[in-house]
Amino acid sequence: MRTGFEPLDQLLVRLHRRKTELLKVLERPDIPLHTNASENDLRACVIKRKISGGTMSTKGRQARDVLLGLMKTCRKLGISFFTYLGDRLGLNTGNQTTPPLAELVVVARA
Repeated sequence: MRTGFEPLDQLLVRLHRRKTELLKVLERPDIPLHTNASENDLRACVIKRKISGGTMSTKGRQARDVLLGLMKTCRKLGISFFTYLGDRLGLNTGNQTTPPLAELVVVARA
């Protein structure tokens, strides 16, 4: 297909070459076409880093990243992060009410 506008013609040729790849999204309509969720997951980490000036050590960065990951996972699963953390540390009256996150993720994906 030729439009007479060289930049547009080049774009159409490139899109036509990638047609099969681009139409794969139709096979998985449950996957969003944007990365807003991924970017939103990183936003809290970036804001914290900007406010605090970063971490002083590699272990501090790892600890922050682990806790932030746990917090985001708990939020996505609809459970309280502090209840989950208290259960893992044995602070919630000795009885564990929240199952391990791995089990909850498997159930959520099913």
